[in-house]
Amino acid sequence: MAALLLSTAACGGGAGSGDGKVELSYRIWDKNQLPAMQRIVDRFQSTHPNIRVGIQLTASQEFWTKLQADATGGSAPDVFWMNGPHAQLYASNGILLPLKVNLSDYPEALSRIYSYQGTQYGVPKDFDTVGLWYNKKLFDAAKIKYPDDTWTWQTVTQVARKLTNASKGVYGILAPPFGQENYYDTIFQAGGQVISPDGKSSGYDQPATISGLRFWTDLMKAGVSPSLKSMTDTYPTQLFESGKVGMYYGGSWNAIEFAKNDVTKNDVDVTVLPQGTKRAVVIHGLANVAYAKTRHPKEATEFLTFLGSKEAADIQAQTGTVIPAFNGTQDTWVKSMPQYHLRSFLDQLAYAVPFPTSKNTDAWQTQEPTILGPAWSGEKDVDTAAKELAVAMNTALGKEK
Repeated sequence: MAALLLSTAACGGGAGSGDGKVELSYRIWDKNQLPAMQRIVDRFQSTHPNIRVGIQLTASQEFWTKLQADATGGSAPDVFWMNGPHAQLYASNGILLPLKVNLSDYPEALSRIYSYQGTQYGVPKDFDTVGLWYNKKLFDAAKIKYPDDTWTWQTVTQVARKLTNASKGVYGILAPPFGQENYYDTIFQAGGQVISPDGKSSGYDQPATISGLRFWTDLMKAGVSPSLKSMTDTYPTQLFESGKVGMYYGGSWNAIEFAKNDVTKNDVDVTVLPQGTKRAVVIHGLANVAYAKTRHPKEATEFLTFLGSKEAADIQAQTGTVIPAFNGTQDTWVKSMPQYHLRSFLDQLAYAVPFPTSKNTDAWQTQEPTILGPAWSGEKDVDTAAKELAVAMNTALGKEK
């Protein structure tokens, strides 16, 4: 079990019961993970009979609004899920309980997402990376060898051209303006950066960063991807599931959906991302955190300890919904869908880069698709769009105190 120690005293909201048992609230947002989370809670309660944990399922589109209101009112849940874009914001505002975690149990790049000013605030729960998904039928029909770890950006471009047959509505690749799944990865592969290491300035005006963006806009110009409008009208994952697209930079989270689709359950596979000037892939994942004002810091910490344990990770892995963060437990997830080479997502951990964040990530990240969109549609050169984004991002970062 991962070692987890309380580092500061806390007080505030929380609940107790008339029979002397402590009641903890645990808020999550994914109904697909609810069965696994309940199994984890049941297992925890079997060894901690003095603690009851009630799961609060809040829809993802309401989760952050409700959490912000509850935290402002002093009634946030004792333990809850946290993601990278919100971690620094909540940590810097004193909403999260500082923790001491045995970080060697988890991927280093993932753990860093939940550290703020040298203090750890989250226990890694799961993670995701991105791989190159490909349609084997389309590759076979074109007599092209399947992608492997020797592929580069140039290979992707060449093969995308060969696979594209506009008259039949077949495209070589999907190139939507997605961050984690697309241009964040190629930015880092080009040696660029989204945000400076100190989190104070944008990297979008750097030549290497622009090169990472141009990889995608060049694919759009070449006509080997559906139009931006097509990818807006129909979500890219659905376009890939139609069987009419050869390649898709998709996440590990896509595996469980692809396994249920009639086209993709057997006709597609995945490999590691092609490399640019170097190898890189963005890693993201959730963490479990505790409310700084919980009335039961000792019990909340005990629950966090279990949530971060190998036993809890094994329960998660068996469902196939996510890759558990605890090192050494991912094989169960890999074996959950043997028709895919899911180990590709793990093979990339050696060069994984943390999902880019700042104290108020949403302030600039929500501007990315708006400002970069015209470059994808061909209305604006990517160099111009990227530099406009850098100005907007630097303005947002300048407001972070």
